[in-house]
Amino acid sequence: GEGGGQILRTALSLSMITGTPFRIERIRAGRAKPGLLRQHLTAVNAAAAICGAEVSGAELGARQLVFHPGTIRAGDYRFAIGSAGSATLVLQTVLPALWHAAGPSTVAVSGGTHNSAAPPADFLQAVWLPLMARMGAAMRLDLLRHGFYPAGGGELVAQVAPCPALRPLWLAD
Repeated sequence: GEGGGQILRTALSLSMITGTPFRIERIRAGRAKPGLLRQHLTAVNAAAAICGAEVSGAELGARQLVFHPGTIRAGDYRFAIGSAGSATLVLQTVLPALWHAAGPSTVAVSGGTHNSAAPPADFLQAVWLPLMARMGAAMRLDLLRHGFYPAGGGELVAQVAPCPALRPLWLAD
């Protein structure tokens, strides 16, 4: 099949958390612009920085990537997509890994904050974060600047605390 952006982001998150390396091929092969775009490359580089991963294929347009994670490290991180690519998707890639860090972290991502094919920052603040909090993940997300297509230029800052274990989420209604 075709390794889409969501497959890549999920693989990065799970690889960081489990310590399991992965190789993905045919990245976004069925798309008009195949390979890694800026937001995908930023997610790869952010994941690599957070866990000290060894990576090959991390370049714009790459259709294949090999990722060998190291140990997740708490810290203060800043990542710039350099386009209107989704800052929220980059955050959703790295925040679950940072729940497993030894201490609190801050992650700032600049780019698009309100994209047509990604959850907007308002959704993360109003829906995703409260649900994750019910599961035990302590986070805060601040929208410093809105960023829309085509310019981007928005900025989100997340503060995340370690989460020893997630609780089950019961959504009866």
